[in-house]
Amino acid sequence: MQRERDSLVVGRVVGDVLDPFERKVQLRVTYSSRNVTNGYEFKPSAVVEQPIVEVGSSDPSSFFTLVMVNPDAPSPSDPTLREYLHWLVTDIPGTAGATHGHEVVSYESPRPSLGIHRFVFVLFQQQGSQTIYAPGWRQNFCTRDFAELYNLGPPVAAVFFNCQRESGSGGRRMPM
Repeated sequence: MQRERDSLVVGRVVGDVLDPFERKVQLRVTYSSRNVTNGYEFKPSAVVEQPIVEVGSSDPSSFFTLVMVNPDAPSPSDPTLREYLHWLVTDIPGTAGATHGHEVVSYESPRPSLGIHRFVFVLFQQQGSQTIYAPGWRQNFCTRDFAELYNLGPPVAAVFFNCQRESGSGGRRMPM
């Protein structure tokens, strides 16, 4: 019997950004009309505008925090700015999207200049509506430390895409 591979593990999101976790909530991220699927590639021109994020929780009284980071900044071979924070939204109602939450750090579109970068969306369930402050920086953000600081616990969902400069070709290959 073949074991199913977790694309977050294969793509090294679990390990580089997150510890292993159990998915408990549906997370849907869409740029234009294209859904973000683990490991698929988007060009920078396709991710300029803030995506539509939908949280599918069965508990309408729950609140969530969304973090978007690039663990490969400035380049995958030398990620000295790991993790670069691209977006931070809190107090997202359980049956709504990020547009209904509180944007703590505004969306910054991906602009990789060297190599193939992973862009990771991580969703945490909050204990209730809470105040979360913007860090004073975007570079060297740490999703694990952030979750610990605000007692968010493990993630409840995550998804990532790959991105490289417009003239780049090829991409990370997801093993089948």
